[in-house]
Amino acid sequence: MVDLSSLNDRQLEAANWQDGPLLVLAGPGSGKTKVLTSRIARIIEESAAEHFRILALTFTNKAAAEMRQRIELLVPGSGNRVLLTTFHSFAGDVLRQHGHLIGLKPDFTIITQDGERIALLDEAIAKTDFDSEDHNFSGERLLPLINRMLENDVSSDSVSRMVMALPSDQQEPIQAIYGAYRSHLIACNSLDFPTLIAESVRIFREIPAVCKQVRRVYRFICVDEFQDTNLSQYHLLTHLISEESKNLFVVADDDQIIYQWNGASPERLNKLRSDFGMNLVQLPANYRCPPAVIDIANKLIAHNAMRSDDKQNLQALKPVADGDPIRFGGFNTFDEEVSWVASDIASRSEPERSRCVVLARTRKALEGALDQLVAQGVPAYLAMRKDEFVSAPLRWLHAALRLANNPQDREQARRLCKAFYALEGLQIDPANVISSSEAFEGSALRAFANIAFGRAEIGAPTSAFLSSAIPALTDKLDFRAFTRLTFDWAEMLQETVVGADDPFAEYSDEKSTWSELVAEIEGQFGQENVTLNVLLQELDMRSKAPSPAKGAVPCFTIHASKGMEFGHVYLIAMVEDQLPSWAAVKKGPDSREMQEERRNCFVAITRTEDSLTMTYARRVFGWNKEPSRFLREMGLIS
Repeated sequence: MVDLSSLNDRQLEAANWQDGPLLVLAGPGSGKTKVLTSRIARIIEESAAEHFRILALTFTNKAAAEMRQRIELLVPGSGNRVLLTTFHSFAGDVLRQHGHLIGLKPDFTIITQDGERIALLDEAIAKTDFDSEDHNFSGERLLPLINRMLENDVSSDSVSRMVMALPSDQQEPIQAIYGAYRSHLIACNSLDFPTLIAESVRIFREIPAVCKQVRRVYRFICVDEFQDTNLSQYHLLTHLISEESKNLFVVADDDQIIYQWNGASPERLNKLRSDFGMNLVQLPANYRCPPAVIDIANKLIAHNAMRSDDKQNLQALKPVADGDPIRFGGFNTFDEEVSWVASDIASRSEPERSRCVVLARTRKALEGALDQLVAQGVPAYLAMRKDEFVSAPLRWLHAALRLANNPQDREQARRLCKAFYALEGLQIDPANVISSSEAFEGSALRAFANIAFGRAEIGAPTSAFLSSAIPALTDKLDFRAFTRLTFDWAEMLQETVVGADDPFAEYSDEKSTWSELVAEIEGQFGQENVTLNVLLQELDMRSKAPSPAKGAVPCFTIHASKGMEFGHVYLIAMVEDQLPSWAAVKKGPDSREMQEERRNCFVAITRTEDSLTMTYARRVFGWNKEPSRFLREMGLIS
């Protein structure tokens, strides 16, 4: 029996919600994840004899993995009854199953690098009849517009309306380029992140039978962090909801909408309530932050006009501790500011240091803080996404698997040969690999191995490795055995490496990251369901950044910190043109941009569990600055 006794009355009302639409307006630190997982676990337990599944969508793999673990603890063995995943991963699964209906093969590649997307967009532009030089069209220039069109679910039917705001001489060309780009991606059997969603929506919209099938499988739909959805993600969601049951359970907070630049919008929450007639439960109780922090958070966010009319203030339920949890300080220069912050963190005990975070609106400000922390002997890191592996063994492994999945992929053949040269010292021409693959049933991997075997310089360990590993992959698609053999081979070679140009730089960290990512993917889909297609596509959607060193102090942008909590929060560079941003200041005090910046500040301060330190400097990056207006709105300065 799932134990709900620790939930408060409002949490219990939400967790016991059965059928029909419900919006849970959940403030920071209100236990929303506990509510969401408790409800899913309860439904699974109470329907043990039934065969439907529950779909729960969120925005990060980390959040999905955490919820899967919680549900498994509540209802062991329940993994086959619930799919907890991200919007993009769910869209990838839809396209693997049904993409053939729009000309997409199941082994499609996910393009993550803007450089590759720009190159594909340039190719699409060249396919149109319009002179790009006359219009100054280029992939680099048009990619932001194409992104916005995809995020706003601009279909082939609606594109003419979308381009009406453009100059008249650009409307027809842009319309043609947009269609050409989407068609070109499918022809190349490749998708980027925006088209993963857009093409899934297209299938649901144009092929109702697919929609009907998905609805039959997933009787209950849950969404976490709904406020972050763009219009394409919203339309993906609406196609999943049965008109009869409307079993949609949404957790959101309009005070934490900080992704307007990525298509999120306060109006979307209002549209949700209107479209589905959502019932409402509010979770204003905050169990995370000291009461003093909740007080200034309420003062700050009250200045925003774009809030739900019935939104309740946060209620502090954490007991008052000794001492003032809020500190605030001004400095003459930014260097002095971050030096003091680093010294203050360094003065803490090691256990308390590991509970600290430095937050800022911009990466540039964080880089200054990181430099000072490192200079004072404090382990620290700047969180950032990493799309590709950099050590030669992992580059070889990833390219080989991709080439097994797509045997004629010239780019992966190039990467394979480059990594092999770094490891073995043998130069093999990728063009020769591709051209000679016809003799090996089109397999570039077999052709590569044949060329390598013909080289007298090849080492015995490498020859033995290729003899066993390549057939395991090409004949049996046993990518797990291939991975083990690759790591064994790499570690034999590592013992012989000499010199400064080390192909094994970052290898240990990246090997651990690879293992963690594969385990995460197998935990999501079940090991037996992880094919090579699934593995590669899911790897493409995940960052390859290694787990940070134990005890290292994270330096996060406010956006990167969302959904997290920390014992001691240091919010730096609290000045005009930083927080709020220069763009928001330029737009004016009542603009949408200024309200989003205020939500950024609200998100930052409510990450706090024990103490909040806010700092500013009168001179930042060579410019005189005024303290952030948000400090006045919180009542910290007059």
